[in-house]
Amino acid sequence: MIRKATENDIAAIAAIYEAIHDREEAGEITTGWLRGIYPTEQTAADSCRKGDEMYVLEEDGVIRAAGRINQEQGEEYKLCPWQYPATEQEVLVLHTLVVDPKWNGHGCATAFVAFYEDLARQMGCTCLRMDTNARNAIARRLYGHLGYAEPGIVPCVFNGIPNVQLVCLEKKL
Repeated sequence: MIRKATENDIAAIAAIYEAIHDREEAGEITTGWLRGIYPTEQTAADSCRKGDEMYVLEEDGVIRAAGRINQEQGEEYKLCPWQYPATEQEVLVLHTLVVDPKWNGHGCATAFVAFYEDLARQMGCTCLRMDTNARNAIARRLYGHLGYAEPGIVPCVFNGIPNVQLVCLEKKL
C-alpha cells in the first residue's frame, strides 16, 4: 500500500536514509549522498509536514520505501535540455525515492514509480521528471528499464552536496 506519509512516519523514513548511508560508507552501493547533509531526518520531516508531498510504501506495518512527489522543479532543471517541453502544471516530479536495503529486489521501487505515474495521470500531468546522481548506477539502470530517458547531465551543487553530476530523467505519458 502506498499512502501519504504522516509525522509518525518520519523516524522510519530517516532510518531508511541512515541504512542507505551505512551501505554507501561500507562501499556496498554508490548514491553520491552524504550523511548529515542529504538526505537527513530533517529532509523527511520537512516533506511530511507539508502534508501532501511525502509518500510511503507500507506492507504489514513496515515502511519499505518512501519518496516525495510534487511539481517542484529545482533551478538545476532549468539547465537541462528536456526532450519534452511542458508547462509547470504538466510536470510531476519524483524526488528522493528510497527503498529500505532490507527490501531491495522485492519490487518496491518499481511499485513506487508505477504509483507516481498513476498519480500523474490522475492529476492530468503528461510529463514525468526526476533526477539522480550520475554515480548512482543502480537507480539509472532501474529508471532506464522503466522507460525513462536521460536528456542531460547538469553539473551542480545539489542539496548541499558539491560536485554533483545531476542526471535528469524524463518520461512522456
